[in-house]
Order: sequence, then structure tokens, then C-alpha cells
Amino acid sequence: MNTSILIADDHPLMLRGLTDFLTSQGYNIVGSAEDGNAAYNLIVKLKPEIAILDIRMPLKSGLEIAEACQKNHLPTKIILITFDKEEELYDQAKAFNVYGYILKEFAIEEIETCIKHVVNGTPYFSEEIAEYLKASQTALRPEILDLLTKSEIKIVKLISENYTSQEIANELSISVRTVDKHRSNIVHKLKLDNKPTSLFVWANKNKDFL
Repeated sequence: MNTSILIADDHPLMLRGLTDFLTSQGYNIVGSAEDGNAAYNLIVKLKPEIAILDIRMPLKSGLEIAEACQKNHLPTKIILITFDKEEELYDQAKAFNVYGYILKEFAIEEIETCIKHVVNGTPYFSEEIAEYLKASQTALRPEILDLLTKSEIKIVKLISENYTSQEIANELSISVRTVDKHRSNIVHKLKLDNKPTSLFVWANKNKDFL
């Protein structure tokens, strides 16, 4: 059990509970934090194999940390713990290559199973959301693509690959303004909300159909 683990949670009782439990089981806890900025800085510095993060923390959320780790190619595998059962959060977790997603009410019962899966390179999501994840694999109806032009489909595909608007503009030899106009049209056609991550989440969930 030499797997190096960082734990971050802004609830002291949860932070201490997980730390004490995993330490008692022989895991190597290399650090802990009570806010997102401190957690991310420790990940950059210590490069633990696994980071167990509360999804909602001050300064930087667990999802924002996962996104930053993905963009900066950090090797740490992320496990999120949360009370939230919102579909969009699950989608974002998958989009940012989160390896584990555990509901807090089952954290102590499931954390070891989750860690063992993650160490072996296998994602683990609480059974409570397994049915949702299964359903999400078929979330895209093929006729939805008929709403989009060929150019818009190209842009959605690049968005699913984490391209920025500037990178998309360079790839397609168009202006950033044109890319942003296309993005706005796509959001409208797909009836997505205006949150900054909504189109990325949709594109990533449905990239196998593009």
C-alpha cells in the first residue's frame, strides 16, 4: 500500500476522518489541504499518485483542479467525493478524466475499493450513479447531428478534444470571432445552457458519435 495519496476537503471532520482511516489501513498520505488552491499547489509539488478531493472547496473546486491537471498533463489520478447528485457534475468529472467519483455518505465504505480500481487504471464511480452513467453512453440521438452544419460538427469535435477557440481558429483557418459565433449557434441549436463548460461537456460525452 505504498500508493502516495493527497486528501483535500474544506470540512475538517471529513478530512480528518478519511486521513485517519486510510492511514490506519497502511496508505501513504503525503499531504492534506482545506482549500482548492492549496490542494492544487501540493499536487504540482508532490505529484501524488492519487488526489482525493472534495468537489466543492474554497478558491478552486475539485473539478477545476481536475481540469487543470488534465491541461497541464499532471500524472495524478483524481478521485472526487461529494454530496452532489447533479448530472452535469458527473459529466464534467468524466470529461476531465476523473478516475473516481464517490458520494460522501458512502466514502468510508467505498474509498478502498475505489483506490484499488484507480491504482489499476480502472475508473470507479459509486454504484448509486452507475445507472445514470450507463444511460449517458447513449445520450446522443443521431438526428441531433442533423441540426448542425459540417463546420459546426468539426468545431464540436475539436471542442471535445479540449481545443481552445484560438486553437480551433488556427486549425480551421478562421477567426476567433467566427469560432465564437459558431459556438453560440451550436449552444442555441442543442438547447444547452450558457454555462462556460456546457458545450465542452456535451461534446466530450458524445464525441464517439461525431
